[in-house]
Amino acid sequence: MAQSYSQLTVEYASQDRIAVVTLNRPQVRNALNGTLIQELTDVFAELSFNEQLHAVILTGAETVFCAGADINAMQEAITYTEEQNLSEALRLADMLHTINTFPCPVIARVNGDAIGGGVGLVSVCDIVIAVEQARFAFSEVKLGIVPAVISPFVIKKIGENMARMLFVTGERFNAERARSIGLVHTVVQTEQLDATIQKTMHELLSGGPQAIRAAKTLAQQVGQMDEAQARHYTAQTIAQIRVSPEGQEGLKAFLEKRRPQWFK
Repeated sequence: MAQSYSQLTVEYASQDRIAVVTLNRPQVRNALNGTLIQELTDVFAELSFNEQLHAVILTGAETVFCAGADINAMQEAITYTEEQNLSEALRLADMLHTINTFPCPVIARVNGDAIGGGVGLVSVCDIVIAVEQARFAFSEVKLGIVPAVISPFVIKKIGENMARMLFVTGERFNAERARSIGLVHTVVQTEQLDATIQKTMHELLSGGPQAIRAAKTLAQQVGQMDEAQARHYTAQTIAQIRVSPEGQEGLKAFLEKRRPQWFK
């Protein structure tokens, strides 16, 4: 990648078809500050141009996923005007939107606690795999504030009913409960985390990269369409995919009982 980053790392796996983005501030539990928020926005914007990617893995360094807002950033925010707070909040919203709308799947490798803004990061990922020791919380009310910017993404995942309770209590909950409310897809023991990630990567690598992107878009958009819009959009989508080079290769490979070319 052309750009270098000070608070995250970017690595590649599976013949550069998987990117791994790691929040790299373990000394502050991978907490979010202005620099890290901007770097996350920039790295996902840059990766979005890489059409060879099948997926991006998002994780935290060492034993924490993301502890939410950085204490120093919160101390600075005490002196901010309302306009400055608005600007800061919009930067966080832009970062979450960039990840949420990333063209291919984003896998959250939740290797430890995800608190506040960390839960926001989890909410904009497509596949969430968490260790059983991970703890989650919308802890903002404990500080006299609210989980406002992350709320649109969180509510889409867990629904209004759960949000109405967890937003106002700020209580901590475990990974199994996070799974039961739709925030997490899979809960594993720590020693099984990377093997589970590898299995998920293998499943994604077996699919056509453009088909995977189209499938993600379907999942995000069709539910917001009326019946007439969905009828036209879905029919047009499959028609275009079937005649695309990738669609033709996939169908031929199936009929010829061989692996498609993208499955290396």
